[in-house]
Amino acid sequence: MTDLRTADVPGPRADDHVRGPEDAPMVLFYGDFACPKCATAYAKLRRAPVRLTFRHFALKAKHPRAVALALAAEAAANQGRFWDLAEALYADQSRLEDPHLWALCERLGLDLDRFEADRRGEAAAERVRRDVHDALRAGATATPTVWIGPADPGLLDTMVTFGIREARQIGPPTDGRTRKGSTYE
Repeated sequence: MTDLRTADVPGPRADDHVRGPEDAPMVLFYGDFACPKCATAYAKLRRAPVRLTFRHFALKAKHPRAVALALAAEAAANQGRFWDLAEALYADQSRLEDPHLWALCERLGLDLDRFEADRRGEAAAERVRRDVHDALRAGATATPTVWIGPADPGLLDTMVTFGIREARQIGPPTDGRTRKGSTYE
């Protein structure tokens, strides 16, 4: 496979959505809340001994609700509820339309007026655009895209153990191909 990158994978940012122990290896998850494969990968990553960083790879051409859900997640993040909304969206992929989203936000205790303003605001749109742009420049071609840092060479095998065969190691390929999977492939 030809290397499609025009830029390196951006490192950790102050505004990233991160969960997991600070001393655990970092896994960078570019996902889409309307993607069934992302929901499966997310469920597996939650059980893995990693520090999970989520960034948006919302492609409307692939999943029509992807961008709307990414904007909703950013609006929930403004109220400290990003992970709660992410969990709920991935847990029930059959209820992603606005009436279900509103009911979910109400159950999470979000201020709905603020949520709606933030969801339609420029800050959320810019955040989602930035994440998608960075993912594309770094060579992501599908959802989910999972990158791991080069500091933990055994992490690729850990990802395979947890069923995440799409993991790629951050760093320039030495043979013109993307590092994907593990030594077991």
